[in-house]
Amino acid sequence: MNDEPKSISIKDIAEALNISIGTVDRALHGRRGVSEKTKTRVLKTAEQMGYKPNLAAQALKLNRRISIGVVLPKHISYFFDPLRAGIRAAAGAAMGSQISLEFHEYPRIGSGDIEALEAAHARKYDGLIFLPGDIQRFSPLIRKISRSGTPMMCVGSDAPDTGRIGSVSAHAYISGSIAAELLAHKLPRKANVAILTGELSTLDHAEKLSGFAATLAIQAPHLTLMPTLEGHEKPKEAYRQALTLMRQKDRPEGLYLSTANSIAVIEALEELGLLGKVQVVATDLFQDLATLIKSNKILATLYQRPFTQGKVAFENLVAYLTRGNLESPVVQLAPHIVLRSNLPLFASRISETDEGEPESDSLE
Repeated sequence: MNDEPKSISIKDIAEALNISIGTVDRALHGRRGVSEKTKTRVLKTAEQMGYKPNLAAQALKLNRRISIGVVLPKHISYFFDPLRAGIRAAAGAAMGSQISLEFHEYPRIGSGDIEALEAAHARKYDGLIFLPGDIQRFSPLIRKISRSGTPMMCVGSDAPDTGRIGSVSAHAYISGSIAAELLAHKLPRKANVAILTGELSTLDHAEKLSGFAATLAIQAPHLTLMPTLEGHEKPKEAYRQALTLMRQKDRPEGLYLSTANSIAVIEALEELGLLGKVQVVATDLFQDLATLIKSNKILATLYQRPFTQGKVAFENLVAYLTRGNLESPVVQLAPHIVLRSNLPLFASRISETDEGEPESDSLE
């Protein structure tokens, strides 16, 4: 249950009084076109509902620059570099010099992330975009920053019930379900399958596991899911765990790599001579992975559209700063399935840095 106080917007006041948003806005800001009676009603209702004016929105109207801080890990570059590029592209298209944008980096998820977010908060930005890692560790800090009046926009994963204003990510549960269905089609007989993930304390990874396990149970009861392995976004640990897993007598015939940090696992498979023999569904897209898909050594990958995630996260944060609310706070993008047959369609998106992608559909 969300115990955070609801942020009251101009739209909420308008609905409570059954009048237009424009009328409420004029009344709150003392502009012409509103009778004294209506103005009194609006101000009284706003006070009763606990409305607080959006300072960042006021700054935009007064032509004062507003500042946005972005706190993201440096590793994994395959995912976070294009995500940052999407934020930069959106910033470049929005309101010119009225918005300042600053990036803060930390080594990897679980290493320096809390400290980086605390440091960004100390800079007193008008809004923050960040990746919530370990929910248990992050939640108290997100609540603290949200209560201080700084809008928090999650990207790449979510932190519900923390006071954050919204989130943008690939639909994690659906991603896991797709991976399970793909493996079910390629493994029609009894076999073991396994999932190697990053951090199950991150909601995105936990949801992928849930979707994967549930779909296997319903659509592929002949496939046995082995215990989940967490690489903790550390390549050496993922490599070691993959070697141990694949050396077992009852090793899995199918693998779902639910994190973009997949190269270490692929290297372990290659070392054991199993690359191309074990069915692998990976996550995201980069040149080495594309080469493996093209040569039939990897079955497929689920592209999480990082450029679009960054772009939409920035646009939604700015929308909140200017309007005080969001019509769709939680945006879950439909993951793209990349197979050998449609790989050429994604050629322009294979990059570690700044390749983008066009707008397209999403799952709300």
